[in-house]
Amino acid sequence: MLQRFHVGPRLSEYAIFNQVVYLAGQVPEDTTQDIVGQTQNVLEQIDRLLLEAGSDKSRILMCQIFITDMANMAGMNQAWDAWVAEGNSPPRATVQAALANPDWLVEIVVTAAQK
Repeated sequence: MLQRFHVGPRLSEYAIFNQVVYLAGQVPEDTTQDIVGQTQNVLEQIDRLLLEAGSDKSRILMCQIFITDMANMAGMNQAWDAWVAEGNSPPRATVQAALANPDWLVEIVVTAAQK
C-alpha cells in the first residue's frame, strides 16, 4: 500500500511503499548558517522524518546530496561524517546544482528501509 505523509499542494514530505521510505529533498530551515550548519539542520530534519516513518539513519538505502558549490564539499562532509551511523554509511551521490532558493547551500534526498 502506498502512503503519503505531510501532503501539500506541490509535494509530500515522504511516502512509504513496500516498507521503503522515500523522503522529499530536505533543505535548511535556517539559511543564515554556513554549509556545516545548513547540513546539520537538514540532517536533523532527516532524523525527525525517518523516526516518524519508522526508520532511522542506519537504514538509509541511498542518499543524494546537492550542493551549490563544490568548494563547500569539505564542510558538508564534516557535518555528514559526524552524523552518519558508524558502519552503516549508505551509497551516496554528491553533485553541484543550482537550488530553488539561492540561500540554500545544500539539499539532501534519502531513501530508507523501515524497521
